[in-house]
Amino acid sequence: MTTKQLETDVLMSGMTDKPVKHKRRVRYAGTHPRKFSEKYKELDPGKYPGDVKKVIQRGQTPAGMHLPICVSEIFEALNLKRGMSGIDCTLGYGGHAERILPRIMPGGFLLGIDVDSHELARTEKRIRNLGFDESVFVPRHMNFSQIRDCLDVRPNGYDFILADLGVSSMQLDTPERGFSFKNSALLDLRLNNSSGETAAEMLLRVTEDSLVNILTENADETHAALLAKAILSAGTECQTTVGLASVITRALQSSKLEPDESKLSIRRVFQALRIEVNNEFEALDQLLLSIPYCLKSGGRIAVLSFHSGEDRRVKKSFKRFTEQGVYSECIRRPVRPSFQEKYDNPRSSSAKLRWAVKA
Repeated sequence: MTTKQLETDVLMSGMTDKPVKHKRRVRYAGTHPRKFSEKYKELDPGKYPGDVKKVIQRGQTPAGMHLPICVSEIFEALNLKRGMSGIDCTLGYGGHAERILPRIMPGGFLLGIDVDSHELARTEKRIRNLGFDESVFVPRHMNFSQIRDCLDVRPNGYDFILADLGVSSMQLDTPERGFSFKNSALLDLRLNNSSGETAAEMLLRVTEDSLVNILTENADETHAALLAKAILSAGTECQTTVGLASVITRALQSSKLEPDESKLSIRRVFQALRIEVNNEFEALDQLLLSIPYCLKSGGRIAVLSFHSGEDRRVKKSFKRFTEQGVYSECIRRPVRPSFQEKYDNPRSSSAKLRWAVKA
């Protein structure tokens, strides 16, 4: 009898006649999972903390996680102190808010507003779990263009206001929101997906001249005329994120551009359509006009922008109000993320921070 046979006999002798039901072990979905929720382990940081750490160490942003940008620079710009009251105009994941709140305690108060009702509910739960109740933190579902309505909470104004104009990572990393061309989904691009038309619907009605203008004004797209014609000619193919990206890629192949250049154009087109669908420039202009009414004397405003169209508006507004004496001072050149932050969080690379002080 061989050793293997002997081991088998010993194992069999300890077994009863009752058949043992085979139970397959629970395991990760593998190298080619079908579902987005299974593809990225970092979507469940509590279960896979090591994977989240590895993603960050690679200089990437974990899927579904928003890393707040220029945190220390914002703290310095707002001159945060205990007992202050303020507004976070773009609450998002709450990355800035959860760091601001401890610095203004005790006696502080933060109103967090966001146009995305889905993310607002999730973020409120996160901040409540951190120990901040209704007496110190109040969330509100609204567009920041309506910021004057926040005076019903603090009629005498606020000590500081923060506006982070970037799209949150949760929106980018959730396929069904239609913000990214990495996964196929309806081309939505709405920040508030419960109202308004989608980008897909807009493309079915927009004229070629209007689309050229959208791509140029909203994203400085150098191939606006070529891409506008290609997009509208492609018809329903551009109703999905992947379809739109494919049309742009094919259109630019004739220009013999490098693949990286084509990717930049894809990002700019998505940016331009998102801005148009959400009326982002109009909302920002209204916010910048309303801020002085919402600040106390000596109150501070800090705005974090991510592309030239936004930054131009912030710069001109701050300069004009400073010249008129509404602001006592404003920064002349924007603050940029440090080299280390750009390495740790690539999504911070284009950020520009400007601030001003109410006279």
